[in-house]
Amino acid sequence: MATQGEDHPYVPRDLKLPGYVPVFLSQSTILSVYGIASLLVVSFMWILSGRFRKISKVDRILMCWWIFTGLTHIILEGYFVFSPEFYKKKTPPYLAEVWKEYSKGDSRYVGRDSGVVAVEGITAVLEGPACLLAVYAIATKKSYNYILQVAISLGQLYGTAVYFITSLLDGDDFAARM
Repeated sequence: MATQGEDHPYVPRDLKLPGYVPVFLSQSTILSVYGIASLLVVSFMWILSGRFRKISKVDRILMCWWIFTGLTHIILEGYFVFSPEFYKKKTPPYLAEVWKEYSKGDSRYVGRDSGVVAVEGITAVLEGPACLLAVYAIATKKSYNYILQVAISLGQLYGTAVYFITSLLDGDDFAARM
């Protein structure tokens, strides 16, 4: 087991993380909490959207998707962006544990890679609230609801492309991890 500040499970092994505190929650606990919270949010939206008149099932499903993804962007990614030393927490909140575990798959997060921080910052600050606006736009049948959904989706595609392209340009070999 890693000791505080001396060792970590991330690649590259020589990544400097002074004050690192190992993850104490299991991966299954982290996923269970996230899954249950997500199910509650989606269920709440499904029930709430049923109270609106003349909202199709497709629109209700879209409202569930946008509330789920919007809150994920704002809460999870927002915590990452605005908590740069999440890996040092001795009594970490749940979200710090999420990012320590997630960083095992991509150490650019724990290493605070500027490209990742920028993409996640844009996602948390712009796309997250835009997703919540999409829920409102669908519920109230605003004329801009379709173009907003397209814009959010294009922003997400762009962010995903930047995420993978920067990794490839930095020499990451995805196949070597499998």
